[in-house]
This record gives sequence, C-alpha cells and structure tokens, in this order.
Amino acid sequence: MEYRVNRRTGDRISVIGIGTSYICESDERDAVEALEFAYEKGINYADLATAKSNTFRYFGKALSGVRGNMFYQVHFGADYETGEYGWTLDLEKVRKQIDFMLSALKTDYIDYGFVHCLDDISDWEKYQDNGILDYLLSMKEQGIVRHIGLSSHTPATASHILKTGLIDQLMFSVNPSYDYEKGEYAKGSTGERMMLYREAESLGVGISVMKPFSGGHLLSASSSPFGKALTPYQCIKYALDKPAVLTVLPGMRNREEVESTLRYFDVPDEEKDYSMISSLAPEDARGRCVYCNHCHPCPAGINIALVSKYYDLAENGDDMAREHYMKLERKAGDCISCGHCNRRCPFGVDMSGKMNVIKEYFGR
Repeated sequence: MEYRVNRRTGDRISVIGIGTSYICESDERDAVEALEFAYEKGINYADLATAKSNTFRYFGKALSGVRGNMFYQVHFGADYETGEYGWTLDLEKVRKQIDFMLSALKTDYIDYGFVHCLDDISDWEKYQDNGILDYLLSMKEQGIVRHIGLSSHTPATASHILKTGLIDQLMFSVNPSYDYEKGEYAKGSTGERMMLYREAESLGVGISVMKPFSGGHLLSASSSPFGKALTPYQCIKYALDKPAVLTVLPGMRNREEVESTLRYFDVPDEEKDYSMISSLAPEDARGRCVYCNHCHPCPAGINIALVSKYYDLAENGDDMAREHYMKLERKAGDCISCGHCNRRCPFGVDMSGKMNVIKEYFGR
C-alpha cells in the first residue's frame, strides 16, 4: 500500500480507500470478510455515504476492534431513516442519523465530518441557516468530529466553501469523463475543475475521489465517451495524478473485488497509461499538462510531470510547491531542449518551451 498525508490534519491515508456504494448488496459474511481483508492489505480510509444502512453494521462488526487505525468520513445530511439512502437538511433528522451511524459503527468519534453533497450555493446557505453547520462545528469543538469535510460535484460551489477555511478534506468526482465535460456529473469546464484541484492543493486540503469510474461508464466501450473501455487501473492512476488527491474510493462488494482493485500496485505502468483519452480532449484541455508522465523518461533526468505540477501550483499561490521544486535534484534549467517530451506528449503540450518558462519563474 502507498500512503499520502493530508497537510491540514497530518493523517496518513491509503491511496486506495473503500467506497461503499455496493458493499450493502453483499450479505454480512462476505462484506465483513472484504472489509477485514482490505484492512489487512493496508487500506485505512473509508467513505460512508453508502446506499443502505446495513453498511454501518458491517463496518462495526468488521473493524471496531481496529477503529483507531481507520479513518471514516461520515456525512451530515445523509439520511437512512428508511434503510435506504436519502438526503436531508432537517437538523433533527441529521442529529438522529449521526447517533445511529455512531452506534452501528461501534465508535464514539468521527474522523471527517462531512458537509454532505452541496452542489449549489443555496444548499450551503441552507446548511448554515438551519443549524446543521453549527451542529457539525459544535461536534468538532467537543472532539466527537476531528476534522471537517465537504462533498460536492460542482467546482464553483466547492471553491466557494473552500475559501471559508473550514474544510480539511474535499470529496469530489475526479475522472476523465467528468473532467472532459462528459456525463451526468460533468459540472464545470475542464479548466475550472483543474483549478479546483490546484486550489485544494494550495490550501493543503486533501481530495478523496468519488465516482472514479464515472459510475462504471468508463469501464465499458459502449458507454465510455472515449469509444473504448478504460481499465480500473487507468482510472485510478488518472485520479492519483491530479493535484491534492490523497485517496481514490472505488466501490467493492467482496474480497475478490478488493483483491482485483489492489492489483493496481502490481500491474506494469503500461497498463495504467491513460493517454488515449487525449483523443477526446476539449479545447481548453489541449496544450495543458495533465501530469500523466507519458513524456518520460527525460534524457536529462528531469521529472517533467512533477516540475510542471509544482510550477502550476506555485503560480496558483502554493508556497509549498515552490519549496518542493527547489528541493528537486533536476530542475527546468537542466533541460537540453531535445524535444523528446514534445514528441511524446499526447495532449499537445510544448513542454520543452514550458521548461524555459519554469526556469525563468523559479530562477533555475
């Protein structure tokens, strides 16, 4: 397992976590076996915006004994009163649901208490007006909630709330379909979505990725907007290459699906290469580095994608990115202008020219 650290909280989070859209479809034995196996393999993060209430019982049975080693993101606004997922902005319902979740999970605290599924500014205003935000913040003051999260599909809304400084973790749908303006939740332009990832990185806010496979559409040639199926490993790699992303949360029903997902760490890099998506890149994505590493290896030994990412983040106001850049052994100034990266880039980036810009920007 690989881990990344949320800079705002210090939490060391597995790059693959547990999404819970489907585990509720399994019987208790299979679900508990899957969760225990995932933990044994180093997964330590789980999202609990699930489809049915039985998921909480499964987690309580499987992981209560190792609760201190797991991170749970729990959603204030998810409603399981009927046993099925619902959404509510009623304060008393939210209180009752949080009590239910804590009891079923066999825990007395929440690692990340999430402002749940706010896609419009009006939802955020309601969340404040009806007292749910105050309730969440009071839970944090009491130590029951340790950190604050936000779940959203809309870049503009997420950015607006990030600017309050309240948010430590953002749950967002990161996949090439939505980022390229294709699909039900493809909200915001390609450029707006990338700017959100950079903004989160500059603020130290981690991103936990929902819908990495675009609801499964990317995994089928008949429904993929690229006319070709992507593999789960290409989708996971795509998300993990984006700024601020800490963990990807694919849904897993049983042990076999956990094993299949974790093969991500064993397959060769060629099987994670998602450069074929460049054929459908919208206009505002052409000529922009997506940090896919397809330009590597560099004859001069430069980590081109990382240099490009640090430059983009520094330009966005991330002082840490400048510090990270300065610590690199090979910098943009080491570029020999051979053009190898330009010839390999599937997105049409003049990376050789960008190296000169980056050299001027950082001074080396």
